[in-house]
Amino acid sequence: MGREDQIIEERLRKIKELRQLGVNPYPNRYDVKNYAKDLQEKYSKLKAEGKTKDHVKVAGRLMALRDMGKIAFGVLQDGTGKIQVVLQDKETPNRIVDFCKKYIDSGDIVGVEGTIFRTQRGELSVSVKNIELLTKSILPLPEKWHGLQDKEERYRKRYIDLVINSDVKSVFQKRTAVINSLREFLNSKGFIEIDTPMLQPLYGGGAAKPFITELNSLKMNVYLAISNELYLKRLIVGGFDRIYTMNRVFRNEGIDATHNPEFTILETMWAYVDYNSNMDLFEEMVEFIAKKVLGRTKITYQGKEIELKRSWKRMTMNEAIRKHTSLDVDKMSEKELKETLEKNNLILKHEFSKGVAVEEIFSELVQPKLIQPTIIYDYPADTSPLAKAKEKDKEICERFEPIINGWEMGNNYTELNDPGRLKEVLLKQAELIKRGDEEAAPYDSDFVNALEVGMPPTSGLGLGVDRLVMLLTDSPSIRDVIAFPFMKPLDKLIKKELKMGKIQKKKTKR
Repeated sequence: MGREDQIIEERLRKIKELRQLGVNPYPNRYDVKNYAKDLQEKYSKLKAEGKTKDHVKVAGRLMALRDMGKIAFGVLQDGTGKIQVVLQDKETPNRIVDFCKKYIDSGDIVGVEGTIFRTQRGELSVSVKNIELLTKSILPLPEKWHGLQDKEERYRKRYIDLVINSDVKSVFQKRTAVINSLREFLNSKGFIEIDTPMLQPLYGGGAAKPFITELNSLKMNVYLAISNELYLKRLIVGGFDRIYTMNRVFRNEGIDATHNPEFTILETMWAYVDYNSNMDLFEEMVEFIAKKVLGRTKITYQGKEIELKRSWKRMTMNEAIRKHTSLDVDKMSEKELKETLEKNNLILKHEFSKGVAVEEIFSELVQPKLIQPTIIYDYPADTSPLAKAKEKDKEICERFEPIINGWEMGNNYTELNDPGRLKEVLLKQAELIKRGDEEAAPYDSDFVNALEVGMPPTSGLGLGVDRLVMLLTDSPSIRDVIAFPFMKPLDKLIKKELKMGKIQKKKTKR
């Protein structure tokens, strides 16, 4: 029997004994009066060996318990922080000491009553007068000195990750602050938040392969939203001028450091403006969030200093390519573009066109170099079917992407609101689906009908919330800022590692 199995067996025995004694190891409630962080702040000036008669009542997980004979030290961790608890001869009733030594283990959730004092070494502590077992832990926590360090294991067992690694909780607290601040900013600008469907009869609004499911009651296929854009535009048709939604979307694509199949996106629609207004809004919004959440605009991300304060550098896509590669794509023929793609081992996901080639060259050869916030605007029209073309150059559309740390932080453009042109674009997209393009959009007759009713000049803004949280928390992976990221099932992971030789098959004894 392994060490962990012995611990589990011992704890199960304790649970059985407690019940025989009439003690419920899983009571319904506990009347908490105090919290670790508040106590640390309130008694911050209490000197070493200082004592108070102040009675406190705290609860949390017992992270460690060291029995040193006549005195025992424990670390209690609640939702706000940690505080030491001390059981000592002549201060703690004997029955409490005996109960703890016999039935309490590290990992248990307990309620503690006592008085506040500071130890000789300066540790603020609770002198225990009473202790109640609130939840008996069966599985032991990871070893103190090793903790839960394996990244895959941390993501799979986020509940343990949060218990062991205190920095993880602060990441999700900042995530909440980011989301609240985004709402505060947009609300202050007169935008109204409206929910849009996550389960849709047709998908659209982005170039992505959707997830398909079935609605049993109507016996029809439905799609998890890849975007909220088309529903927001319907609301603009209906008479709203400034609206937004913050929702999860689902894209059936690869998983890497900046991509998860399920992620959070902020999308807005703003009537009577073009993409220039949203360039200003995007910069102002990110600066506001950084100040609100961090109190500053200069951040350090994985060793790189990044200044989020506006105004940001702005370049057209073709200007950025000229600056960083010396290629002048405006003057290049299709043949020269194809040769450039081949020379740089760039493979297009979609059928070749000049615009698709130019965007691929930018994405692979230029974008990774843009560390400081940069707005890249005026994209090839044939890469952006829902964006409005520039009035003086129909091959270019009014679209921009803010790039920070080499990442696309969002997708934004002046919206195409000509129903005749939109119908042509969607029909062309439908043809691409027939030819095998899994990221093309289906024809949506109801959306065309909405635009035929009439949508005013409008610009939409999109922001990848998870990537913004990554930047503001210095998190290297999107899985660090999503509480429960999608993970490959363990059985498939083990099979893959066996195949790659990372795990050696155990030889069976004959």
